[in-house]
Amino acid sequence: NAQAEKEALRVNFDKIEGWSVNLIPENLRSEAMITVQEVQCGDPNCAPIDTLITLIFNSGGRGMVNLPMESREVTPEELAENFPTVEVLTKWHAGEEADWPPEPQFEESAMPQLRFGVGQKVLCRVGPKEWHSGEIIQTWYREVTWPNGAWAPYKVKLDDGRCIFAPGDMEQIIKAAP
Repeated sequence: NAQAEKEALRVNFDKIEGWSVNLIPENLRSEAMITVQEVQCGDPNCAPIDTLITLIFNSGGRGMVNLPMESREVTPEELAENFPTVEVLTKWHAGEEADWPPEPQFEESAMPQLRFGVGQKVLCRVGPKEWHSGEIIQTWYREVTWPNGAWAPYKVKLDDGRCIFAPGDMEQIIKAAP
């Protein structure tokens, strides 16, 4: 029944909103408006439905929290674990930019040595027996939706204009162009 599903969503959103309010420092709470919604993610690497929490402050500052799960799956613990820090909330409240979640710290010296560098021409495997040529445009690439510590060795711009990443630095995935 569509009406029952809609009501269940509303109950979930209200719970998440209440939990969110309790995670905001008391001195900022009265100036925060919170909205919760589910959004479909078109990226094949993310959850099909994400729960998006938007915080808007009277100052005009705003920020978002994205949870890669349906609202019915969100728990107070999951929300608390992924909720912005007091420092980030304070910046949003002041109308300042603050990234959330923060970019993971990257130490290239702790990463394995790569075979290719930016600007090198390569062949990338894009199917069981299909290879496309392209150029390395970034080393140690990551997307914000990836778990902390997850990196792809290369981001490649293919000659057809598409950008892809190579999930490993192996001859079976990426090799030098002839």
